[in-house]
Amino acid sequence: MARTRFRPDAGLSRRMFGVSLGLGALYVAFGAILINFSGSAVVGLVIVIAMAWGQWYFSDKLALRSMGAKVVTPEQAPELHAMIDRLCVMADMPKPTVAVAVTDMPNAFATGRTPSHSAVCVTTGIMQRLDADELEGVLAHELAHVANRDVSVMTVASSLGLLAGFITRWGLYFGRGGSNRNGNNVPFIVVFLVSMVVYFISFLLTRALSRYRELSADRSGAYLTGRPSKLASALTKISGDMSRIPNKDLRDSQALSAFFFAPAISRASAGALMATHPPLEQRLAQLAKVGAELSDPI
Repeated sequence: MARTRFRPDAGLSRRMFGVSLGLGALYVAFGAILINFSGSAVVGLVIVIAMAWGQWYFSDKLALRSMGAKVVTPEQAPELHAMIDRLCVMADMPKPTVAVAVTDMPNAFATGRTPSHSAVCVTTGIMQRLDADELEGVLAHELAHVANRDVSVMTVASSLGLLAGFITRWGLYFGRGGSNRNGNNVPFIVVFLVSMVVYFISFLLTRALSRYRELSADRSGAYLTGRPSKLASALTKISGDMSRIPNKDLRDSQALSAFFFAPAISRASAGALMATHPPLEQRLAQLAKVGAELSDPI
């Protein structure tokens, strides 16, 4: 965790270490198999390194672009910048890039490889629905993700899943030239099957971390502002309004669902194993405990 005034979370640190260790092993194993069976060690190595580095280094720009978000200046969004300035001073952390996405979907997310190279994005939908105190609670939650560095781990995790998913989806087409002299395509079939396994394992790792990191960010943000009731109110409003968002808008933002403040998916379709976020009831119950500790009843 970066050196900030956000409360440290040993549980999150342990999970991040475990996920990072598991992802590291997956990278090595996947890279070795890809190199051995792709027909070209150089091509396999370049693909693994380029995808991992590019996703990590350009993660903030890629995430903002995928949402159609625009970076805004203090002159363009003075109130939003003022909130983030205040929270960054309270947390003693670098100020991230501030962006706004024009969409009715009420949400926010943080992205970036380090606290010094990060971005916080909010949608016009969330700014229209929440009052200033509620929005401040959401922003504190997102800044906690940056300070905890769990955004970096999630970015690396998603890059591996992205690579494996790409091979699983397009590999059979590109792999036609990789068969041996006898026309045997077994080597590529091995790569294809391993890609499916890697994608599934990385999917489970990111989901497990994603659910816990949301609870951690809720706690950290609530302790920083001292008003967990406002964060709980924001959660309730956003979760209730998410069902009113057109399915097309939700589908268009699925790639970033694990990074959102609230899941961009209808509640009825989110299974426990596949969910990117913990249940709303669990998040509210945790905030109620923090509220009791801080004498801020929900």
